[in-house]
Amino acid sequence: MPTVLTPIDRASTIVKRDRAFRGVVREVGPPPARRSAPVNDRFPFLARSITYQLLATKAANTIHQRVIDLCGGEVNPTSINAAGHVSLRGVGLSNAKAAAMLDLAERSLDGRIHLAQHGRMKDHEVLADVVAVRGIGPWTAQMYLMHPLARHDVWPAGDLGVRHGWSLLHGLDEMISEGDLRLEGDVFLGVRSDVAWYCWQAVHISRGQ
Repeated sequence: MPTVLTPIDRASTIVKRDRAFRGVVREVGPPPARRSAPVNDRFPFLARSITYQLLATKAANTIHQRVIDLCGGEVNPTSINAAGHVSLRGVGLSNAKAAAMLDLAERSLDGRIHLAQHGRMKDHEVLADVVAVRGIGPWTAQMYLMHPLARHDVWPAGDLGVRHGWSLLHGLDEMISEGDLRLEGDVFLGVRSDVAWYCWQAVHISRGQ
């Protein structure tokens, strides 16, 4: 397999490896091109992820805008650290989320998390670095790899949307388990981020979105 595949190549590769993806690929076309975000976007992505955990989107949007306003319009390690626990709680973050956001900021400032180096690190090294932050689990770390870092071979087998989409595409009577889906991903090595994206698209299609 070439080191770099175009979106069309990646779509073709997925269909060749599993014909169940033919319909969704035909309907939505190739996956999006993945481009890594600037280094300065990495901290805000993780901070935002902390805010959004276990919240409805509307409520999370409101609270995170308050966090942004509290930070003077720029969420970064220095502004979060300066805000402090009490102020972060005051804009609507739970005690646990305020502590997690401060832990992320402190680790960024003292070098325990290597945000600037993540683009040059291997996936498993980035995952280990990110999940060491209080309140950040494997799913958030995987989304970080897929989006700001634009990694092509991330397989979020525990994501309910991916599990749901896979089950729809394969006509399963029950939703596939995380363990079984993790094994199914082995055939897609190199393009698993795009397989996950197609599973999400299958869910959107099923809902008429």
